[in-house]
Amino acid sequence: MAAEITNSREIVVPARTHVWLAKVGTPAPADATVEMPAGWKSVGLTTEDSLKFKEEPDFETVKSAQTDFPSRTFQTSEAATLEVDLQQWNGSNFIAVFGGGSITEISTGAEGKGAKHYKFTPPPVGGRSEIAAVIEVIDGGKCYRYCFPRVMQMEGVENELQKSKESVLPLRLAVQGGDNADAWYMLTNDPAFAPAT
Repeated sequence: MAAEITNSREIVVPARTHVWLAKVGTPAPADATVEMPAGWKSVGLTTEDSLKFKEEPDFETVKSAQTDFPSRTFQTSEAATLEVDLQQWNGSNFIAVFGGGSITEISTGAEGKGAKHYKFTPPPVGGRSEIAAVIEVIDGGKCYRYCFPRVMQMEGVENELQKSKESVLPLRLAVQGGDNADAWYMLTNDPAFAPAT
């Protein structure tokens, strides 16, 4: 009998997803289910269909007169991005979405009345900062964690401020590389990933 090639248990339906952010260098989770280590902060609620991870290599080809097909193809670069729309507005989410910046408490004309106001200032040109990120995907008992040691917000921010729906914060992160560390990796407890014997 032929080996089983169809297995519906290997279909992943992301019933729950979570996005975590931290400072670069914060220890990453050791496996797919352990509690997130200290220093990681959840971005909270996100829209249900916005979470995406994209990995895209670039290639060059060598053409020869003796064939209509490339004689050789070689990879020139690698790129990976993750994107999600954040529903919760808070200081740490704003700093992540704008690639850095600062928040300060400002004085108001209502001194002594308990009112506090805050000023968010985006980073200057060239002042964007890198962060670390983890995407968590849960499908029943199967857990997958995409770990990104270094990412940076690489797109502009457009807020739709409409009365008819919530306004989201667009988090668009590009994976950064360097040194010989993994630019990204995935941890899972899914038995379908066990190495073949």
